[in-house]
Amino acid sequence: MKNALIWFCRIAVGLLFIFSGLIKANDPLGFSYKLVEYFEVFHITFLNDLSLTIAILLCALEMILGFALLIGVRPVKVAWGLLLLIIFFGFLTFYSAFFKVVQTCGCFGDAIPLTPWQSFSKDMVLLVLVAVIFVNRAKIKPIFSAKAGDKWLIGAALVSVGFGLYTYNFLPVIDFLPYKIGANISAEMDTPPNAPKDVFVLTYKLKNKKTKETKVMTDKEYLTSGIWKDANWETDGDPENRLVTKGYEPPIRDLSIQDAQRNDFTKELLASPFYSIIIVAYDLDKTDDDAINKLNALAINATQNFNIRTMLLTANSPQSAQAFVKKHRMISEVFYADGVPLKTMIRSNPGVILLKNGVIINKWHYHSVPKYDDLAKTYFQKQ
Repeated sequence: MKNALIWFCRIAVGLLFIFSGLIKANDPLGFSYKLVEYFEVFHITFLNDLSLTIAILLCALEMILGFALLIGVRPVKVAWGLLLLIIFFGFLTFYSAFFKVVQTCGCFGDAIPLTPWQSFSKDMVLLVLVAVIFVNRAKIKPIFSAKAGDKWLIGAALVSVGFGLYTYNFLPVIDFLPYKIGANISAEMDTPPNAPKDVFVLTYKLKNKKTKETKVMTDKEYLTSGIWKDANWETDGDPENRLVTKGYEPPIRDLSIQDAQRNDFTKELLASPFYSIIIVAYDLDKTDDDAINKLNALAINATQNFNIRTMLLTANSPQSAQAFVKKHRMISEVFYADGVPLKTMIRSNPGVILLKNGVIINKWHYHSVPKYDDLAKTYFQKQ
């Protein structure tokens, strides 16, 4: 029975750590944004420039430890690593939940959004399982010989780090964000007519003048109990409108595309029945110059031969963007949006989105943008 329990914990913890690391490594740039939030909370912003490296290595560490546990290689060191890591994660999720600072922990990336308290509960269950493994670490039997196990571990490390580097350089393998290929942006911004709305309850804080006893009651309880008739009870402060049930929120809530004069072009751009090429560069100061030059050449050919509308979408100021456009002799129209939706649109700076009727037909990291002839043959000649 004890051996069965150890095996159950090995399999459960190992698979969950691999899954957690794999999901985050699928989008290491998104995970790095979450790390920056934590760095700001703990006032260690000097790590911001290392956030991507830390994200890739942390995801790889989760996968390596999970795999090592499954095959039983170096069990003592692996048990220590798992225990320290789950204590660390548990501290972060508790801090987020208790102090309400980072409201989505990023444990499973954007694939499975969890509230901080849900994340903390998950970590506590994992902590119990890891504790069983830690106590019985000397009894964990390896599947392979020590030499073979080390080779498997090296292979797992190379694959884990390599996967994070690949998805960073060529976009996530699976896109869990609302701007995925095939998404209708306009539809993702709309709220259905019969969608559930936020439900609030009005609460009163009451204090007894004689006994100093305090109570918290909803407005219904306040009226039905008749306590308002009792002169010994008085309200303490203003009533509080507390959210009970969260209503429907459209997947895309924060997209507003404007020109330099702050005129809104969102609906116009999303309603175009023709192909549009959107070059998304949320931060032009960190944009790859060679990539921009190649994309500009692509835009020139697409515009001249097929009258394709091309746009540069950025979060920079109009003055900064215009200077950038002039420097690179870009022919694209320039529009502006907040950096948060631009980072969500595509995990690349710059990245390219092919849009038609508000639908994302395709999108590419600047490392993998097709050649002009391939784009023309696949899309432009067929419109």
